[in-house]
Amino acid sequence: MLNIPVVIGSIGVFLLLVSFFLSLFKILQQDTKIYTTMNIIGAGMSCYASILIGFMPFVVLEGVWAVVALVELIGLLRKKK
Repeated sequence: MLNIPVVIGSIGVFLLLVSFFLSLFKILQQDTKIYTTMNIIGAGMSCYASILIGFMPFVVLEGVWAVVALVELIGLLRKKK
């Protein structure tokens, strides 16, 4: 049986880990729109999965992560103008 929260959370965590490793190995810079977008989507999906399973510590962690990444993306978009 397909467990939707597990699928959503797994995709979110995968995006977060891929962006982390790409940054760690200097393939992707942290101050780029793609890195930040991957963090927003990954953290947002992980947050949503945590909401679905009712695990509040990770709702807070991933929610804050997504909001901080969103603020960073807004800053990056404003800097480019």
